[in-house]
Amino acid sequence: MIKIKEVTSKKDLKEFVKFPFKLYKGSKYWVPPIISEEMRTFDKKINPVFNDAEATLFLAYKENEIVGRIAAVVNWIEVNKQNQKKMRFGWFDVIDDIEVTKVLLNKVHEIGSLNGLEYVEGPVGFSNLDKVGVLTEGFDQIGNMITWHNHPYYAEHFEKLGYEVAKKYSENKMDFKNIHPESFAKIQELIKKRYQLRALNFTKNKDIMPYTDEMFEVFSKSHEVLSSFVEINKEQREYFKKKFIGFLNPEYVKFVLDKDDKLIGFGIVTPSYATALQKMNGKLFPFGIRHLFHAKKHAKTVTFYLIGVLPEYQNKGITAIIFNEFHKTFTEKGIETCIRGPELDDNIAIHQIWKNFNPVTHKRRCTFRKNIA
Repeated sequence: MIKIKEVTSKKDLKEFVKFPFKLYKGSKYWVPPIISEEMRTFDKKINPVFNDAEATLFLAYKENEIVGRIAAVVNWIEVNKQNQKKMRFGWFDVIDDIEVTKVLLNKVHEIGSLNGLEYVEGPVGFSNLDKVGVLTEGFDQIGNMITWHNHPYYAEHFEKLGYEVAKKYSENKMDFKNIHPESFAKIQELIKKRYQLRALNFTKNKDIMPYTDEMFEVFSKSHEVLSSFVEINKEQREYFKKKFIGFLNPEYVKFVLDKDDKLIGFGIVTPSYATALQKMNGKLFPFGIRHLFHAKKHAKTVTFYLIGVLPEYQNKGITAIIFNEFHKTFTEKGIETCIRGPELDDNIAIHQIWKNFNPVTHKRRCTFRKNIA
């Protein structure tokens, strides 16, 4: 018999966070989160997302053993301001037992029905800055810190339970040696002159901070046309500033400014922390932090985390300026591989950006949806 328990205590939450460590034990491809950070994500006193969202966490038990987990999420900005009557679910992990998947998803549907919502979609997080999607191809590829990994049977469970594919995403990688600067080096000089633009590079994280509010504005305006976009409130922006800016390599942050020093485009890349996180196995101390710092300085693989250009400057070659700056930095650092995180298959603009760099799709993922009865 399957028993469902709502997470109501710190002990329950720790079991919720640690369940995947058991499910994927020994996997060469799963990348563990940092346990303390994952716990903080669901702390309503710390994470301001709960000013505009709700999350109810559930654990599934079978013979007194945890066999599954799920987070039922309502983002009220999405529901009330964007009129998307969506019930979200995420942080979904389960053994290969479709009945466990069924009872977990039923809890999500129950909450959606109580709130007058129309359909369920997931796996997704609270917003576009969270992880997204069930992996459907690329199970033999190592994950990264910005994606979920899962077993192949996850998608099978959803399909058998009557869920349909909602959104499709692809992940691509590029060998740095195949990225030839002649495709953007000359044109970026012309673009800078034509629109009176300049590139801005950094050597210290503290110098990035004065631009972060503008950066979130550019991110929002450049992504609001996407089907997956949900507005990020001011408190969340402050939260992400504190959480991520200090974690970035400043030389991997590239801004483009206009003649009035207004930010009109940016790109953020992170070193690959995948191997470091596997060695850490969820723990920062006593030695985990050393693995992170080593990766930050010496990783030869990088992950493109965020990129954004104001709508009025899109299709004007602004990314050529950004790529030119990254190419110089990657050359100095001896970077070998560039990874792109999940990108919507229907986001034609983003795919056009990379078309000359010989990208190889190494993973695919999707979200699933089903109407609430």
